[in-house]
Amino acid sequence: MLPALSQMALMAAVVATLAYFPLGLALALVIPLFGISFFAVLTFGGAMHFTLGLLAWWLLVFVAACVYSGFMFPWEDGEFAWPGRK
Repeated sequence: MLPALSQMALMAAVVATLAYFPLGLALALVIPLFGISFFAVLTFGGAMHFTLGLLAWWLLVFVAACVYSGFMFPWEDGEFAWPGRK
């Protein structure tokens, strides 16, 4: 069970990292339409440094990716690797 969870976490980290830049770009383009600065969203209203805000947003995307990975992971398969030759 632990190898399966570690593979799922790795898949979620890859998905989160790949989705992070496009989601941030879309957020940067949409947020100003509502009169909110992107920096304020990035730093949670100035509550934290922008580097910590980037990490916090990545962790939020990672949590969403974990949920996605949990539903998409092949839990029924007995082997979590490439199928071998028969």
